[in-house]
Amino acid sequence: MSDRIVAVDPSASVAEAATLMGSNAVGSVLVLHGDQLVGIFTERDVVRALSEHFDAAGHLVQNWMTDEPVSIAAGANVSDALDLMLSKGFRHLPVMDGGSLAGVVSLRDLGRFATGDYPT
Repeated sequence: MSDRIVAVDPSASVAEAATLMGSNAVGSVLVLHGDQLVGIFTERDVVRALSEHFDAAGHLVQNWMTDEPVSIAAGANVSDALDLMLSKGFRHLPVMDGGSLAGVVSLRDLGRFATGDYPT
């Protein structure tokens, strides 16, 4: 899991979110209203938005994000996270510690963990 939170407000544009993803080398941004997780916006959402609207870069993230994303508890084990991600088709999964956002886990994180190549 990465505890580095890369996030945008629901009123950010698709272009702002995509730029943030690129500059942070991540495939998703969490969408926060204050400190509350309200959505997730992924590279798949960028592609979907651009394929449906030529001017989507200026549209709001809230129009394209996944509302109320599925999350996993911080104490969950790796196999639970992987099972959930594979069954739902997710590549990114928010991690919650009680009611607080703790981070995000990606399929890449889980692959690195499985091969012992995860930075400590």
